Amino acid sequence: MFINGMDDLVVFVAVAREGNFTRAAAKLSVSPSAVSQTMRALEERLGVRLLTRTTRSVTRTEAGERLLNEIAPLLDQIDQHLSAVADLRGRPAGTVRITADEFAAQHVVWPKLFPLLETYSELTVELITDYGLTDIVAQRFDAGVRLGGIIDTDMIAIPIGPEMRMVTVASPGYLQKYGTPEKPEELTEHRCINLRLPTHGGLYPWEFGSGENEFRVRVKGPLIMNSVLQILDACLAGVGLAQLLDAQVAPHLVSGGLVEVLGQWSDSFPGYHLYYPSRHQQTAAFRVVLEQLRGN
Repeated sequence: MFINGMDDLVVFVAVAREGNFTRAAAKLSVSPSAVSQTMRALEERLGVRLLTRTTRSVTRTEAGERLLNEIAPLLDQIDQHLSAVADLRGRPAGTVRITADEFAAQHVVWPKLFPLLETYSELTVELITDYGLTDIVAQRFDAGVRLGGIIDTDMIAIPIGPEMRMVTVASPGYLQKYGTPEKPEELTEHRCINLRLPTHGGLYPWEFGSGENEFRVRVKGPLIMNSVLQILDACLAGVGLAQLLDAQVAPHLVSGGLVEVLGQWSDSFPGYHLYYPSRHQQTAAFRVVLEQLRGN
């Protein structure tokens, strides 16, 4: 059955992936009514329902799931080939999508990419923050930025930052009021600020040592947050102990706003890496972003 152009299929893939007409419309820069009309017309031409609509969500039917699995990779390949052709112009252009955790986005990725955006006016970087180890293929990211020790082995991983440490810190006021823990096991008796991991919903266990000597401590306390930047603010306010990256707390250790404890149990580990699929077709835009993050 012939379909007039690929626009209808592009709209279908966007709706199927987003599970929402409004989000799909925003991604395509069109109105939600236009998306709805396009989907109705596509389903009428095919003679089969592709999506099940409710007041709150949009889910794929069996036919919709099959169509998505068949055409989405083809459309992605077409996008990649068009980007490769556009590279012949000689100047990086187009959008590079990167996922990074909050701290990496603010302190590692953005400072390096800012001058790049000043140089290449036709380059767009979409930087999405997320603590989970995002499936960049399924979510259509070009690359991700995470700490080196948690990246899947089937990805190409390139270091873009120095080794780091997780350090346990508290404000001087907290330590004066509640005392200083001498061993990691004593943390269970202290007020600790926990990080809720968005991906799995669990609390992040505090890590000590490395290699065969690595161990974790489950802590508790009066506050649970899902942002390391918010945890830092709460720790500075004296709410409790926190475990954060050394680079994040370094200025506050120098100023005296925070004090490191249990330092003898804090070992270094691989820092931030840029990771991407080994079969990723590199456009000129992606290559220039890659080299900028590598520091070359």
